[in-house]
This record gives sequence, structure tokens and C-alpha cells, in this order.
Amino acid sequence: MRLVSALRAIVGDDGILVRDEELFVYEADGLTLHRGRPVAVVLPRDKTEVQRIVRSCREHEVPFVPRGAGTGLSGGATAIEGGVIIELQRMNRIVRVDENDRFAIVQPGVVNADLSKAVAHLDLFYAPDPSSQQACTIGGNVAENSGGPHTLKYGTTTNHILGLELVTPDGECLQLGSEAGGTNGYDLVGTVVGSEGTLGIVTEVTVRLTPVPETVATMLGIFDGVVEACRAVGAVIGAGLVPAAMEIVDQRTINAVEDSRYAAGLPRDAGAILIVEADGSSASVARQVERIREFAEASGARDFQVARDEAERVRFWRARKGAFGAMGRLAPDLYVHDAVVPRKKLPEILAAVCEIGDRHGLKLSNVFHAGDGNLHPNISFDRRDAEEMERVIAAGEEILRICVEAGGVITGEHGVGTEKRDYMRLLFSEADLDAMMKLRLAFDPERVCNPGKIFPTTRFCAESNPKARGYDEVPIS
Repeated sequence: MRLVSALRAIVGDDGILVRDEELFVYEADGLTLHRGRPVAVVLPRDKTEVQRIVRSCREHEVPFVPRGAGTGLSGGATAIEGGVIIELQRMNRIVRVDENDRFAIVQPGVVNADLSKAVAHLDLFYAPDPSSQQACTIGGNVAENSGGPHTLKYGTTTNHILGLELVTPDGECLQLGSEAGGTNGYDLVGTVVGSEGTLGIVTEVTVRLTPVPETVATMLGIFDGVVEACRAVGAVIGAGLVPAAMEIVDQRTINAVEDSRYAAGLPRDAGAILIVEADGSSASVARQVERIREFAEASGARDFQVARDEAERVRFWRARKGAFGAMGRLAPDLYVHDAVVPRKKLPEILAAVCEIGDRHGLKLSNVFHAGDGNLHPNISFDRRDAEEMERVIAAGEEILRICVEAGGVITGEHGVGTEKRDYMRLLFSEADLDAMMKLRLAFDPERVCNPGKIFPTTRFCAESNPKARGYDEVPIS
């Protein structure tokens, strides 16, 4: 194939994968429901190689998909229309750190947790902390606008991005934003963050660094049920407190964790555990801990512990950080759902989510960012069972619908990708979607950069832009 030869000339023999056994690894990201095999996977080392790869793909009329660590959970890094995957993990340098102005310039392949380790000696850290932070990359976090347990206080990725270097779908390079973080004119940095790789390929990121707090207190509340734990969350937030994190893990997840290498010594008969973390000055944290304890006990906590040292703090978090890994004991595949509801609706929505799982005969458990109302119902299943797959899809759609009806949205941090693209109409009108597509077409008129993501596959009006008619007349997958 001429394209493969052209790509090999750009990245060398060790920078391209074309054998079936190599491509198999790239058929899906963390969402195994949707799969697609690329023609080739290329591993560029710098911006110039990315530009040459993009131009070569355009010359051969082949689409391309940017990809980081592949930990995404919405199908965003999957080549569902074939084409070339541009794997960016080799671009993993921390280019520069500015201690005084508290920012770092990094390549997209830098692992999330590695950045905080690299600047720890400066008493700085990178705040966004997805549960996959030991593996996921900054570039992927930018694409999905990733969150994490500490989103409650620190916000998602978009709150920490100052500037971007972007290779456009025609191979040009744009510099967006600035080290100072100021924006004149349109906020193109904000436009690219969360665009799921559909507007171009990020080759460099300027991130805001945050001072390490003076004191961190990690608390563990044990409850007889999820409803009681949710009430504690509502009481804390209602009192005007803003902890760094408030996470809930239900009983099914507790038992899976305790059966795994992530075992944290949690009581198996607990209906739910609430992990709360507060940070700041010693005086303010001490007061927060006492008030949070009061609210937890008033809401029915049968036990409330404060970590005595770092080892105990790690143990408390093990149940949350290790939850998805522990699910591997329950079934070969895991569907990690992602939706957001108003906090006051958490108890009733969680009850409805569990009813949906039970009614469809599925293994469903819950781990979620309670402080944000960001739910993660986890469905353990075997995709080789076609009938079970149908039940998984049906349950997933029901969950999204009840969350939207409650005033929520269909994704909080995982992105739309292929997973939720056909549910976009639950939130957006045809005019809304048409406006979004016009924005995409301004960057990528031919839809060659990560095609098939975000937008519904069925027809909606785009008559005002002839170039948009390709997406409203031809199914994307």
C-alpha cells in the first residue's frame, strides 16, 4: 500500500505498526463495545512528523485518529472508519517548567501522574486526576476534558490549560492561548479542550500548576446505604463547604475490591462508603474535618475515620482508585457509564439506576463523584454473549434518559465519542447540533480528523452548509 510506504518513510520501521497482531491492540479504547481496526498505527516523535503524517493521509484520502494511552471510555480513540491511528505516546517530554509563574509546557504523551511527580520538589502539582492517572496522558485528558475525584474543588482539565499547539487537519500548526493564560478574541483553547480530537492533533500543552496544599485530611465514612451517604454529601455542600473530593462507593463495588489485590480492609456489610478529602491551611482543614464529621454522623454514618498518616490515606483511596481494576474479577468486559445529575436528585436516581440493572439481569455497581453529581454506573458483562450485550445497551440508554429527565447531562468527563453520539438529541436541538457541526467544519471541512465521533449518525438538518451534507445523508458507522 502506497500510504504505508509513505508513512514508513516519515517515522521509520520502528515507528509504524501494520501486522494484524499489532493492530488488534488498537481496535478499541477503554470502551470495548465499539471496535474498528486501523490500516496502520504510526508513532511520531515530534510535531514535524505529525504534520507530515497528516499531509500524507490527506494526499491518500485516508482519515486519521489521534490517540494517547487508549484509556478513554467513550470510543473516542477508536478508528471506527478505518484509516490511520496517530499514536502520540512517544511525544512524552516535559519541555519546560516555570516555577515562578506556575506553568509547564509538555508534549501530549506525558502521563498525567508523572507530571505531578516531576514538579513535586517545587511544591507544585497538576490538579486534574482521572482515576486512570497512572496511565492516561495529558493529550488524551485535553481531548476529553477529563475530570477526576478532585474536580469538586479544582475543576476539570479545561480549568488548567493555558495554551495549546495544534496541528490542523490540513497539516498546518496553530499556537493557541498563552503562557499568561489570557485570551484575546475567540477562546480557541476552550474550543479545542473537550473536542475529542475532531478539530486537530494537539502536539504541545501549556498547563497551569497548583501549589501543594499545606495540609490534606482524608476521611472515610461508613454507611448502611447509598441514600444515607448521599444525604451527607448534600448536607456538606449545602453548608457552604467545598472539600477537595467527595466520592461514594457502593456495596457491590466494596465486595469486588475486597476480593481483589486492591483490598482495603473495608466492611463488606457496609451499604456504601464515603471518601472525603479536605485540603488547605491546617486551621481551616481541622475545622472542615469536624464539621464534615458532624454532617456524616447526623446523616447516619455508623463509623467515621480520619487517616492518621499517608499509608492510611492511600488505603482509604484504594477502594476508589482500584474499583475499575477490581471489576475485572466479575466479567471479561466493563461498561463504565458516565452521566451527571443535580446533587439533590442523587438518591432517587441511584435507586432508579439499580432498578434498571436488576430488571435487565445485569451485574451493576456504582462508583461516583458524589460532590459533582457525576455518576459512574458500572456494568460488568461478556460481549461475546449477544443477548447480554442487547441488555447492556438497553440499560445504558435507560440510565441516560432518566439522568436527562432529572435535569442532568449525558457525560461529565468521559466524552461523547461513539458511545453517546446518538443520544446527543436528548440534550440538543437540530439547530444546536448544526451550529456545532459548522464549528467542526471550520477546522475540518472534509471530516477526516477522528470521523464518526460526537455527532448523531442519523439525519439532521445542515442545509445551510453544503459541505455538511456528507454527515446528514450517510451513516457514519
